[in-house]
Amino acid sequence: MLNASLVCHLGLVMDGHPVVLPTVFGVDPDGPDEGGTLYLHGSVAAGSLLSAPDQDVAVTCTLVDGLVLARSGFHHSMNYRSAVVIGRGRLVTDPTEKQRALDHVVDHVVPGRSATLRGPTRRELAATAVIAVPLVEASVKQRRGEPVDDDADLDSGVWAGVLPISVGAGQIQTAADASGIPVPVDVTARAHSMPVTRWAEPSPSSSSAPA
Repeated sequence: MLNASLVCHLGLVMDGHPVVLPTVFGVDPDGPDEGGTLYLHGSVAAGSLLSAPDQDVAVTCTLVDGLVLARSGFHHSMNYRSAVVIGRGRLVTDPTEKQRALDHVVDHVVPGRSATLRGPTRRELAATAVIAVPLVEASVKQRRGEPVDDDADLDSGVWAGVLPISVGAGQIQTAADASGIPVPVDVTARAHSMPVTRWAEPSPSSSSAPA
């Protein structure tokens, strides 16, 4: 679920108020925290990242796979996948872990890209904060399949069905100042890997399970 998501939402209390912020992230299943590690990054001046190490936070991801269109408004729904990770944020201070975490963030967007880039400068590292969240407490939830209508509505003559939704990659656009440089393999591979594959076998049920 996390691998399929490009953006997560970080929920926490900041200055006495609940805040939910979208952000990119990286995942290290073999990270130093229990269950593996989810990494968030941002400016060292970001209030959300400054607050995260002092409290439990929630990180969520959601993918919409289809609009479930029933014969009544009550039974309209969505086919979706969602994940929730809950844990105490930890400020990453070890330089080696910090560099590895930032590589995971880059590679989460385009796998393998970090190896093709110049390394971060000391100034860039000093300006970037990285928060680690353990993956030990997490859950996923999903719904897939067709509408579930009341028996009395089946003969109403109203159409019902599912409108599939997916995320796809458009045509790669080379920057004007990179003209003449071939598009790297990691970028073309990422384009070919999208859209994200939806669940193959429909089921009308909704369920939750450990991540």
